[in-house]
Amino acid sequence: MKSIIVNIVPEETRMAIIEDEELLEVEVERPEAAHLVGNIYQGRVQNVLPGMQAAFVDIGYEKNAFLYIGDGMPKNAVQSMPKNAKIHIGQNLPIQIVKDALGLKGPRATTHLSLPGRNVVLMPTASYIGISRRIEDEDERLRLKQIAEDLCPAEMGLIVRTVAMGKSEEVLRQDVIYLTRLWESLMAWNKVAAPPTLLYRDADLIIRIVRDCFTEEIDEMVIDSEIVYKRVCDLLQYASPELLDRVKLYKGKRSIFYEYHIDKEIEKLGKREVELKSGGFIVIDKTEALTVIDVNTGKFVGKANLADTVFQVNLEAAVEIARQIHLRDIGGIIIIDFIDMEKEEQKKKLLEVMRERVKEDKTKTNVVDITSLGLVEITRKKSRQNFESIIYSECPYCHGRGLVQSPETVSIKISRELRRLERSHHAKAGYIIQVHPDVADVLEISLLLTKLGKELGFTAVIERKPGIHPDGFSILQPGN
Repeated sequence: MKSIIVNIVPEETRMAIIEDEELLEVEVERPEAAHLVGNIYQGRVQNVLPGMQAAFVDIGYEKNAFLYIGDGMPKNAVQSMPKNAKIHIGQNLPIQIVKDALGLKGPRATTHLSLPGRNVVLMPTASYIGISRRIEDEDERLRLKQIAEDLCPAEMGLIVRTVAMGKSEEVLRQDVIYLTRLWESLMAWNKVAAPPTLLYRDADLIIRIVRDCFTEEIDEMVIDSEIVYKRVCDLLQYASPELLDRVKLYKGKRSIFYEYHIDKEIEKLGKREVELKSGGFIVIDKTEALTVIDVNTGKFVGKANLADTVFQVNLEAAVEIARQIHLRDIGGIIIIDFIDMEKEEQKKKLLEVMRERVKEDKTKTNVVDITSLGLVEITRKKSRQNFESIIYSECPYCHGRGLVQSPETVSIKISRELRRLERSHHAKAGYIIQVHPDVADVLEISLLLTKLGKELGFTAVIERKPGIHPDGFSILQPGN
């Protein structure tokens, strides 16, 4: 049983896809942090960097959009330009956001625009016909390609989506007509709008669920809001009426995510370590440039020889890693340190398993190869803010490092500071040392302050402050 579970509250919308109680996908959308990907803007070029073949475009957002112009403008772009014309400061330009702002980087944009529909994607600025790679039947691919060629508007392109498999020409025609009219209305607005202006906003999460996720593979879609339930039914009445009877309204008293055991699974996504059923585990660490995943045998001892034990753990880890990458929406460069294997056939089998698993991921994922050091390289497209960036914020204690100074280190820092203070001015009334309880324990057990007081001739009182930063401390003098 494969289900889409939708939880609606005023503060956020949550969507999860589960199969036989296993979490396959989760997405969260909040009104104050709506994504920009897919939005089309009439922007104004603020800066051009010829050395980087890039421009920064004002779209009315807090950060300018980064536009890579190395691949040039689409040949039939709305604002026609001479063949060798250069993008210049002050130019008005229709652009589409392809990557959300991440960290210190602003959103990334392109001049190659597209409008997604239920069955096809219209590409008004590119003459190209594409068929979803997930449609594997060659006869069906040829049929859909012929239909797309017949329906495609002049000097435009079409991509046929997976959900179009088995659909009639008339169904695809309705999509193309709707998207073409939408494009014409956007361009009419583009002619009169003063930049920076939003010309087109991509659909909210509910519409994207229906458009991108709700296919014949889904057995049910369960929603806990009557308003949203009716909205989804209205959408399906037009887009895919054959799926209407699979939409259900949840009326239970408990939270729908609790009822389907999803909340417990979501909590696990914040953990660095992921346990495997065999007893092994994987460790996921993120850096600014890449994500590193380490595989460990843990408690698993196997039933045969060491080589087979290692191979079995690696195979199990490969399946779980592909799942975690998709669930956490990890993008960019991913390096996996599997347990060393000596047999070439085992390495080959491991790569096959990884490549087969990532085929199920809608986001373009490429398993490169095993390096000479035994590391598997993966690249995965990163576009929207992922689940982690929405749910979590940087730790105020370690500032994202994952480490704080040890109590012993902080204790020694206190002793150094006390020596410095005593050299400049002797405190006759002594000191009050405010510290975290863990640091207080070390100071008391080591008798560090007692020894230092005897050496320099002062007294000190320790005050425990549970709310203080583990790295922090305050040195006060009575009466100050």
